Amino acid sequence: MENHRTADSETIYETGSTLVASSEESMTETASDTRKRILRVSMELFGVHGFHETSLREIAERVGVSKPAVLYHFPGKADILGALVEPMLRDLADALARAAASGTDGRPGRSGASGRSDRARWAAIEGVLDIWLTHRHLLRLNLQDMALVTPGPAFARLRDSMLRASFLVAGADPGFTERVRAAQAVAMLSDPVVLFADAPVPALRAAVLDGVRRLLDGPEGPGGSGGPAAARPVPGGRRGRPASMSPAMIEAARRMHLAGSGATAIAAALGVSRATVYRHLPQDEDPA
Repeated sequence: MENHRTADSETIYETGSTLVASSEESMTETASDTRKRILRVSMELFGVHGFHETSLREIAERVGVSKPAVLYHFPGKADILGALVEPMLRDLADALARAAASGTDGRPGRSGASGRSDRARWAAIEGVLDIWLTHRHLLRLNLQDMALVTPGPAFARLRDSMLRASFLVAGADPGFTERVRAAQAVAMLSDPVVLFADAPVPALRAAVLDGVRRLLDGPEGPGGSGGPAAARPVPGGRRGRPASMSPAMIEAARRMHLAGSGATAIAAALGVSRATVYRHLPQDEDPA
């Protein structure tokens, strides 16, 4: 009886493409709300117990519906995971499409194919990183029990996106070394986001991008390419403190400043000296 009532309350009736009668519209809203609650509770339980150790019955009990009601919305647990991952996969595909287009948009830059390849490379790196930052708690779930590598459409789409990202990062006519380094660069975007998921996003983003630049361009930066300046020790200063900041780090510093962080906190987050931070903050910043 309970299952029958729940199923009836969540049925959506359609005539053509239009929902009929206000009562059906109310039921549609209820079904949509139930679906959202199932996804929210599932994410919480997956995060605590792991995907593989969480049962559909546990999800149903936490949502306050019967197990058949959960199955009405999602035929199985893998379908719940697929629905949770869908926004991330969609955003990832869009970011890589924009990155690929940036290499053919005709904007001025370094000459020929090299300049186009470089634009696509960094658009792909920053695009993927931004997606990981946005969905960092879902990535943390994957680290717990590798839920996203469960065979199925979601895994295939994620795998294909990572292959495409590596292709864009490798550039035109890459050799074996370039292909390996591109795979390393793409792989290193996710782990710091998972491990430091609760850190300030601007500082985390800047630090990850700085690490990727060091991998791809070397400690001295891309020779003659107009790339970011090398991070060298400050003469007479503390060893290992960069004397310059990459564009991403400058942007992060300014965002943190606008959010109320002082130069000392910003310098600690970005791993640079206070003097380096001051050079990029508004002149009214209090040095105390």
